[in-house]
Amino acid sequence: MGKREGSGGSKDAQAPWTWSVKEIVELAAQHNLAELEVESGGTRIRVVREHAAPAAASHGPVVSAPPPESRPAAATSTAHLATVEAPMVGTFYRASAPDAPPFVREGDLVKEGQTLCIIEAMKLMNEIEAKAPGRIAKILVENGQPVEYGQPLFLVEPR
Repeated sequence: MGKREGSGGSKDAQAPWTWSVKEIVELAAQHNLAELEVESGGTRIRVVREHAAPAAASHGPVVSAPPPESRPAAATSTAHLATVEAPMVGTFYRASAPDAPPFVREGDLVKEGQTLCIIEAMKLMNEIEAKAPGRIAKILVENGQPVEYGQPLFLVEPR
């Protein structure tokens, strides 16, 4: 029994810390940690810092100041265009092979069902087809670029 009490006593002697919550927060900030969790003697302190808030604040004026002037013109010039969006997450390819010509170029007329691009997802090549006839007004993604679900790929002028 002496050993159990001794080992428990020595564990308790090592476990307590004298750090305050403020010091733990300062430690997380000093090392630019997004998250820090400290546990000792049955007490757990978890600090979670949001790094996005300062970045969003710095982007706020840039996004809100210039675009209102350019948005009305852009909205009126692209209002009639249809957007072809990525139906999945993957890698965007304009051609079937690196040395092959692209499926479409800006200005090309396309038919319903015509292949516009390929999105590679989990080593499968998925052909993305035109849903309606039209003219490719703008290609919004670079070849080989990763795309997200719902990300605009093309602007198409319906015919």
